[in-house]
Amino acid sequence: MLSWAVTFLIIAIIAALLGFSGIAGTAVNIAWILFVVGLVLALVFFVIGRRPPA
Repeated sequence: MLSWAVTFLIIAIIAALLGFSGIAGTAVNIAWILFVVGLVLALVFFVIGRRPPA
């Protein structure tokens, strides 16, 4: 998930340098959403993995 966020961030930076503001804005939004989702999933799996075996 975080690798996709980095990929979209790189696409956004390249698009911004080339002047494609609409594409850059969209790519930044996608990267931000993927980063937040990945972070939430990582925290959830971290908490679940800390439980003692039942």
